[in-house]
Amino acid sequence: MEGSINMVGLGLAAVGPGIGIGLIFAAFISGVARQPEAQGRLQSIAILGFVLAEALFIISVALAFVLPI
Repeated sequence: MEGSINMVGLGLAAVGPGIGIGLIFAAFISGVARQPEAQGRLQSIAILGFVLAEALFIISVALAFVLPI
């Protein structure tokens, strides 16, 4: 029973980074569509944002399996 509560929390924790990653790449595509010459700079910023958002999810996965409830 305890493990299932952790997995519910993990599922809820996946929603935030999923929305964040979607917003990051939507802004990237919009920015490149407006100014194609800025693609290189925008791409590095978008990838950094993706990495930070994904790191939060990886930390939540680790905590879901490690911490007892």
